[in-house]
Amino acid sequence: MIHTIQLNDEYVDVKNLLKEIRRFKHGVHFENSTNVNVVPEGYMTIEEFRAEAKTSLTKLLNEHGIH
Repeated sequence: MIHTIQLNDEYVDVKNLLKEIRRFKHGVHFENSTNVNVVPEGYMTIEEFRAEAKTSLTKLLNEHGIH
């Protein structure tokens, strides 16, 4: 049986709990949620970040007469 848990570090000492769980060599597997390829709400893709940064930097440079 596989159990999926969510730990809220506001209430649980997650660091020590994970350290304890990692001691088990068999039967414990950690999934990396970043492998899902889903951009969390409010985050930008790298392409969006580059476009936003370029626009923002160009605006700033124009305001100061550098560009």
